[in-house]
Amino acid sequence: MLRVSRKEEILKRDELLGGSFLFAFGLITFLLSLKMPIGTFRMAGTGMFPLILGILLMVLSGAFILKFLFQNRGEKFKKEAPIESSESSIRLILFLGTMAMATLFFNKLGYPIISFLLMASLLRILGIKRWGINITISLMTAAGSYLLFVKLLSIPMPKGLLGL
Repeated sequence: MLRVSRKEEILKRDELLGGSFLFAFGLITFLLSLKMPIGTFRMAGTGMFPLILGILLMVLSGAFILKFLFQNRGEKFKKEAPIESSESSIRLILFLGTMAMATLFFNKLGYPIISFLLMASLLRILGIKRWGINITISLMTAAGSYLLFVKLLSIPMPKGLLGL
């Protein structure tokens, strides 16, 4: 029988904590979005997007936690090459910190600037190191989401510094 190593035990604990932390983050997003006007799907308010994102984050992280808890219950945990837990923890902290900063400055900087900065930061955290690709994807995503949400769907977003 294989014995579970200390590194593997730490990795299991970190994955469970990460999933739980993301669930809590989704719950907080959901609860805070209820304080904003939600509107309807035809005439969405400013709280609709964070409400849907919070629900989606809770569902996905809840599914991850349940799968993790019930996966291979009778077998010992075995991974070929575990990811260093400190690296994944740093990425998780950077990811959530970036989301918190985007939320904090959303009204001051406005939707176009925040969506660009958020996308550029998240791509960098996820491993896209080439700035040309990062900026191109971020600009395309920010412009596309601006056209979709503000122009096509007429969802009121903070204008911020650019006044868009």
